[in-house]
Amino acid sequence: MDEQQLLTGADPANPYPAYAKLRSQGRALWYEPSNQWLIPHHRDVTALLRDRRLGRTYLHRFTHEEFGRDAPPAAHEPFHVLNDNGLLDLEAPRHTRIRRLVSKAFTPGRVRELQPYVEELAGELVAGLVADGGGDLVSRLAEPLPVAVIAQMLGIPEPDRHLLRPWSAAICGMYELNPSEETARAAVEASREFTEYLRELITRRRKNLGDDLISGLIAVHDEDGGRLTEQEMISTAVLLLNAGHEATVNSTGNGWRALFRHPDQLAALRAGDVPLSTAVEELLRYDSPLHLFERWVLEDIEVGGVRIPRGAEVALLFGSANRDSEAFTAPDRLDLTRTDNPHVSLGGGIHYCLGAPLARLELTASYGQLLRQAPNLRLTAEPRWKDGLVIRGLRELVVEV
Repeated sequence: MDEQQLLTGADPANPYPAYAKLRSQGRALWYEPSNQWLIPHHRDVTALLRDRRLGRTYLHRFTHEEFGRDAPPAAHEPFHVLNDNGLLDLEAPRHTRIRRLVSKAFTPGRVRELQPYVEELAGELVAGLVADGGGDLVSRLAEPLPVAVIAQMLGIPEPDRHLLRPWSAAICGMYELNPSEETARAAVEASREFTEYLRELITRRRKNLGDDLISGLIAVHDEDGGRLTEQEMISTAVLLLNAGHEATVNSTGNGWRALFRHPDQLAALRAGDVPLSTAVEELLRYDSPLHLFERWVLEDIEVGGVRIPRGAEVALLFGSANRDSEAFTAPDRLDLTRTDNPHVSLGGGIHYCLGAPLARLELTASYGQLLRQAPNLRLTAEPRWKDGLVIRGLRELVVEV
């Protein structure tokens, strides 16, 4: 039985009835197989995302021993050095310092500057799909678009970009519940190769700075009193590459699967009866690309009358929160006109997705191009899901035009 079935007791293609059962059982539920407290309700998920008594790490305040946890195996060190110095797993003050530096690349103005490039690339990818009469929407559009965009922002040379997706997939395997030793070995090797690649790229780029993000990080490192270490530069670049496309890839596949399963909603979208921006938000909510987000409890907390002690770990169930009837009217219905939509698919609090404006631009561009160029797009085979629960997405989505 895989981790997803273990957690939900449901078909991986539809975990939502099991999430409803979890919500009916309480607000904080102990889950023995992963030694976590499951948090399934929207109000608690949104509150805990902003609660500074929790953290993505505890090492800014405690040692492993003080926190009652074992240090990671020494063999996993390349992964943890890479991961633990990135924004996603840092807390203040390091998180505040690095996010302030990097966020300049994701301002609304900078994203607007990227719009012509994103639209053109999406148009080219869709045109290729149409010319071939169809194909796998995941590998032909969902994956290459965001990878190319974030690589363009960072300044990764085009001949090297084919390396990024395999490295990312291997590293992200460690974010699943109880990853196997085989998964860990793959993540360690990818971390080592990715780190070495970026170290060499930074060395070359330092001799010939451009207007890309890596050049910007080098400038901060070299000219501003070392406010960014080389490891922080490398970890930041890897996080932006991984997080900068994983959510968009899976949102694209999950969203089109949902549309094919709701032909009335797809027809309304094709007819122009629904604003595309509103539809994108509903598709993000309906089948989120991230279903679980973990936090460490740094001080005792209480959720729904249940005390959760310091040293525990909570699993914030985004997929469940996005289907909570306390937060959404008819939450199991796909409603592309939904405007009251406080979904948590892009997180919240200080770890809210830095690239959210870019993700929305990419999704709007890819949906728009498919609606225009392939108005009769249809599914030809039942989609297959990737293994795992934390990052939820399709292996493939085969379509015809």
